[in-house]
Amino acid sequence: MRDKIVAGNWKMHKNAEETEDLLNELINKLPADAAVHIIVAPAFVNLASAVQHLEYTNINVAAQNMHQAESGAFTGEISAAMLNGIGVTSVILGHSERRAYFNETPELLKNKVDTALKNNLLVIFCFGEELKDRQANSHFELVEKQLSESLFHLQEKDWANVILAYEPVWAIGTGETASPEQAQEMHAFIRKTVEEKFGPSVSQHVAILYGGSVKPDNAKEIFSKPDVDGGLIGGAALKADDFVAIVEAAV
Repeated sequence: MRDKIVAGNWKMHKNAEETEDLLNELINKLPADAAVHIIVAPAFVNLASAVQHLEYTNINVAAQNMHQAESGAFTGEISAAMLNGIGVTSVILGHSERRAYFNETPELLKNKVDTALKNNLLVIFCFGEELKDRQANSHFELVEKQLSESLFHLQEKDWANVILAYEPVWAIGTGETASPEQAQEMHAFIRKTVEEKFGPSVSQHVAILYGGSVKPDNAKEIFSKPDVDGGLIGGAALKADDFVAIVEAAV
């Protein structure tokens, strides 16, 4: 049986003091014995302090991005080794905002995935279609393409350190709403696509998270679907009570 995972992507929110306050709230309110893998992803400047703050808890820390090179003249960038050096154990790659605003290509993401895995980082790999793709009924084709171009070169053993995160971009801030049934439909398709390439030993063990505006009032129904293994949470991860409620919905 696959573990449930709830990851909070804080994006470009929370300064140092606000980060500490939110972490303290989560430590106090999250169940210490929950059978859920809990991850938070603060901003780069707060990662080291977050790792130290959460050292004796069941909450792990992820970075929101990293550079594909091991080191070099890449001003403003962060390497996998730097993340390792402060105790960060996982990294979010391929987020829709990185693809849209920073022009991250499938080939670039493929290289980032390889570098992260080489450095023993758990990869939370994001992908998903925009509204125009859903309206054109090309969403399955696009998702399959995103997976194959950036992940299907991996070896079977590599998948032990990969979490998939499906983001229906069309259901985030567009006024459109993805139903739990639509989430399950795509997650089942993703699992089938992985199985066709790597077999059931990979497809039945890889966790697939849903990242389409999960909130306390819809989390339980979404997480109850057989191929949904938890969520990658955006806005609701910035409020302790909301994030705690979502974690509890995954139990």
